[in-house]
Amino acid sequence: MRIGTLSAILAGVLLAAGCGKLTKSTDTGVTEQDVAKAEEELARMKEKLAQEKAATEKAEGAQPARREAAGGAPAGQTAAAKKPPQKAPAPPPVKTITLEPGTPIVVRTTSTISTKAARTGERFTATLEEPLMAGMEMIAPKGALVEGVVVESKRGGRIKGKAVLAVTLSAITTDTGQRIEIATNTIGNQAKSAKKKDAAKIGIGAAAGAVIGAIAGGGKGAAIGAGVGAGAGTAGVLLTRGNAAEIPSETILHFELAQPVSVTLERSR
Repeated sequence: MRIGTLSAILAGVLLAAGCGKLTKSTDTGVTEQDVAKAEEELARMKEKLAQEKAATEKAEGAQPARREAAGGAPAGQTAAAKKPPQKAPAPPPVKTITLEPGTPIVVRTTSTISTKAARTGERFTATLEEPLMAGMEMIAPKGALVEGVVVESKRGGRIKGKAVLAVTLSAITTDTGQRIEIATNTIGNQAKSAKKKDAAKIGIGAAAGAVIGAIAGGGKGAAIGAGVGAGAGTAGVLLTRGNAAEIPSETILHFELAQPVSVTLERSR
């Protein structure tokens, strides 16, 4: 059917609809059969238009999802309507504290330190016996790890001289796990005198020699044996070192800072 004829038929249909009924139009030459065909064609056109409209709406509805999946903004949403990215939490505030010289540091040793085994420069460990404080601020809690150094380890001489042991602290671990180096005073220990023990050794040697000499040659032999025994006892003393200087395990030592120390602490809000 030609477009002109269809237009004429539609015009007749509209005219008839305006009059309330469809009639044969002699002026346009439109028959009832043409009207029926026009109505069928109009129905098909409406159906096609409805299908196209539905397909268009479906396609437009899928576009925002594709844009969102690609990282774009949904349809109708402007850049200004986007939610701003969340800011990262602010780092905890930092505080710097200075420990002044003379600050007490009380520690407990975790093992025996002795001149028998320890050498100068050797390190040892201890724990805080009391919290390390700077005013009202706690730097390290009780039980925190403390490191120390043996600054002198001198074994007693064979003839004279006593064993000497001296230690100092070198580092401490704060309550935040920060290791800070420190310098403190030195604590020393000297071995007890061994003179009485040496005299006893010489006496025992002389007595044993006298007994052996008496058995061998009577009184004269006893005198000779005593002298020989005493000499042997003296030789034994010369070959034996004096008592060792020791700091037993679990000993509480009181140190003080010798130099100021700055500590940087991070605190939660």
